[in-house]
Amino acid sequence: MEKNTIKWGIIGCGDVTEVKSGPAFKKVAHSSLLAVMRRNAEKAADYAQRHQVGKWYADADQLINDPEINAIYIATPPSSHEKLTIRALRAGKDVYVEKPMALSVAGCANMNAVADETGNKLVIAHYRRAMPYFEKVRTLINNGAIGKVNLINLQVIQGGNHTIIAQTTENWRTNPEISGGGLFHDLAPHQLDFMIYLFGDVKAAVGLATSKKKESGTDDLICGQLLFENNIMFNGIWSFNNLLPENIDTCEIIGTEGKINFNFFGGTSIKIDSIHEDRIIEIAHPQHVQQPMIERVVAYFLNKGPNPCGAEYGIEVLRIIDLFTAKGSK
Repeated sequence: MEKNTIKWGIIGCGDVTEVKSGPAFKKVAHSSLLAVMRRNAEKAADYAQRHQVGKWYADADQLINDPEINAIYIATPPSSHEKLTIRALRAGKDVYVEKPMALSVAGCANMNAVADETGNKLVIAHYRRAMPYFEKVRTLINNGAIGKVNLINLQVIQGGNHTIIAQTTENWRTNPEISGGGLFHDLAPHQLDFMIYLFGDVKAAVGLATSKKKESGTDDLICGQLLFENNIMFNGIWSFNNLLPENIDTCEIIGTEGKINFNFFGGTSIKIDSIHEDRIIEIAHPQHVQQPMIERVVAYFLNKGPNPCGAEYGIEVLRIIDLFTAKGSK
């Protein structure tokens, strides 16, 4: 039966859904939020009450099998993405799943295979693709504002207690059994996916990773290089064990006629230095940063637009992460 409204259920209505994503499901046209789920029943009920959601569950299968729901947003930690996505797809629901897509490339491939098998739709939440700030960066590059791109230099250096990522009451991001590999696995998918979105297929990927804080059990210093099929080179550094007074979050794209500088996490300025012009563009982020992406997801689920980020990109991002951290094969 053709859908005319996407009726959502959220699995994992935790802290990151409070503002970044959750409210947007009710604000996007042809979209409604019917139910939320969290293992802690008291917290699930509180979320539903505060966000005026009609139903809540403490069991994921009960939400998945709710006959009123036709699409599910999976916002749990990565360790449960694969099993929940597969259960939802097999229950006939379209799925929008957070990044990283799963704990392994094999897990991602399993999810994609079930989507193909069932005919239900699967989208990965690399939502920077749709944010106006990042769309402006893409437009500038595509319009030749800095000529032909040759090189990208990216740095993420987290200093002291000044965290880059959203904070949660449970520090699951530094538990590799839950997150897949620490803060790098949480942040890098956004950046690597956007690079692929800008520059296309990757020809080669190499990297080095180590743990400067051995007791953490996760890599906290990672260096990675990409060579795209069009011979554009990417250099990335991620460091999470520093005592700097502030964070460093920079991405510099260098072309034959200039360069563009921007931030991935929180910045609103795009700086252009070129033979044509020097200027700074300010673009504020939306209140709910995932809302532009959710608009595209809803259109796709309603057969009114393309898939804004298919499973193949989630798979490729995790493949690159594994190569950077020496888990994958060359």
